[in-house]
Amino acid sequence: MGKGSSKKISAANRASANRLLADNRMARHQYEIIETLETGIELVGTEVKSIRGGKANLRDGFCLIRKGELHLHNVHISPHNHAGSFFNHDPMRVRKLLAHRREIDKLRGQLDKKGLTLIPLNIHLKGSWIKLTIGLGKGRKLHDKRQEEKRKQSNREVKEAMKRF
Repeated sequence: MGKGSSKKISAANRASANRLLADNRMARHQYEIIETLETGIELVGTEVKSIRGGKANLRDGFCLIRKGELHLHNVHISPHNHAGSFFNHDPMRVRKLLAHRREIDKLRGQLDKKGLTLIPLNIHLKGSWIKLTIGLGKGRKLHDKRQEEKRKQSNREVKEAMKRF
């Protein structure tokens, strides 16, 4: 075995160790994301197995700060198929997010501003840890969404024209 094959294996291991498990694509359409933060999630065993199997839905989720702690609400993680009903988790339970006190205080200060909210953007693996990226966002109006769509479309057309020449 040569040295090149071991490098390919390690690159594949790194890619699988940092893979996306669930994504909230509607969040970037509904909100203008001002800032992002990567947090840990307090999970039970069957939740971990379900998330690794891709059975998480972030679409209607949001985060709140209660008693100095970040909590994830309205995120559905399907019950694990190979576990009995006694050992399985509640799919819609409120989950605690793990972040430093400084980060939570900074978010609280920004949330006091009118119109800002915390939205879960994606769940991903970082090594063997499951992480959640949350975004501080401001809701977009219908005309803002249309403007953003026009801007993206014009950027695509410019890139296509540049490729032709």
